[in-house]
Amino acid sequence: MTSTIKVNNIQNQCGQNIINENSNTITIGASGDTIALASGASQSGFGRSGSVNWQTGSIKTSTFTAANGEGYFVNTSGGAVTANLPAGSAGAIVAFSDYTRTFSSNNLTISPNGSEKIGGVSENLTLAVDGQAATFVYVDGTEGWINVQNAEDTETGDPPFIVATGGTITTSGNCRIHTFTGPGTFQVTNTAVCAADNLISYMVVAGGAGGGGAARGGGGGAGGFRELVSPTAPYTASPLNGYPTPGNRITVGITSYPITVGGGGAKGTCSADGGVGNNSIFSTITSAGGGQGRGNPGVSGGNGGSGGGGAGEGGTAPGGTGNTPATTPAQGNDGGAGRVVPGCRGGGGGGGATGAGQPGQPPYAGGNGGAGATTEITASPVAYAGGGGGGGNGAPPFRGGTGGTGGGGNGGGKPAPTGNNTGVAGTDNTGGGGGGAANTTCNPSGFGSAGGSGIVVIRYKFQ
Repeated sequence: MTSTIKVNNIQNQCGQNIINENSNTITIGASGDTIALASGASQSGFGRSGSVNWQTGSIKTSTFTAANGEGYFVNTSGGAVTANLPAGSAGAIVAFSDYTRTFSSNNLTISPNGSEKIGGVSENLTLAVDGQAATFVYVDGTEGWINVQNAEDTETGDPPFIVATGGTITTSGNCRIHTFTGPGTFQVTNTAVCAADNLISYMVVAGGAGGGGAARGGGGGAGGFRELVSPTAPYTASPLNGYPTPGNRITVGITSYPITVGGGGAKGTCSADGGVGNNSIFSTITSAGGGQGRGNPGVSGGNGGSGGGGAGEGGTAPGGTGNTPATTPAQGNDGGAGRVVPGCRGGGGGGGATGAGQPGQPPYAGGNGGAGATTEITASPVAYAGGGGGGGNGAPPFRGGTGGTGGGGNGGGKPAPTGNNTGVAGTDNTGGGGGGAANTTCNPSGFGSAGGSGIVVIRYKFQ
């Protein structure tokens, strides 16, 4: 048997309606009353209260479309992400939060639906602050979605990994990478809970030397190359990983680390030697600038991170000594000899990180620059610290030497007696040596070339 109670109004003891039905509209509570649910009770059908339902079981790592009433944790550690907003309706609400504190390096882009607006502007909005969270409510067609709540760095307590600033910051998997192409500061603001994670990976490359500026000038030596791979921030390294030598290891603390990035050496002019490359420095690690490519007749190549090529005019000139000062593993190699024997003249090639410079070649060719080192510390294979090619001048093939892989510049090459040809500059931010000249007269078109500037890269586990 079914029981039915029918009423139009329910009143309190003061005669005020607390539930009132009128034309299918039900009013609950009198003016000034507070409506509360009993402990453990739930409600539905009363509309939103300005909050969202956070989707904790679906962390977003790629482009997605948000839904009204939902909040999303977004993981951009593997790359930037775009969130498409739903079609706007008055009162609609969505929210987003930085799951891995990586919005500064890989942004979250919020895209409106069609021609709708965000804050009165029909354009995408970018969230670019680590730890940022934002909530948006759709108001009307004039302003569209309005950010009603924004928070930044909302974490409580210290994060478990290294936190640092400085240079250009990128990520690769669980590793963060700081690249310095000029002077700067690596600022550590938090160290890792696990001590092993504070041992960082790095690459320090000095500036390459300039090529010699005389006829058959020597190629500039590459800047010194030093690298270490931390077991907690691994990647495919060059053959010059310094981890086995304890003195190469750097464990960071909460402090500032000034970064010096060495400039390339100046080009040699007329019968002048190329300029010495400049040192690059990070903490206790110094990579030496490349040794000069010689232009003065009969002068040996300069010593440095890698040695410069000897001059190819005025008598045999040995190449410069690399790995000066000495490090383990060696930071560079020797330059090639300038070759002046009957029927054979050519500037020596500059030394590179993994190979020595080649001597001048018969009959009048410059020696090739020594090979550099290839590493994936920046998440893709890149070669650094190649030696500059020596200059060649005279009877065919009168060619300049080829610059070493890793930014070494080619040497100049022209026929005698009046030909002039400058070498090619070393590539900036590789530490490559400059190519030697091939001039037979003092002519700007036959000067040697400048060395390439260096670079410093730091890599560590951040999550």
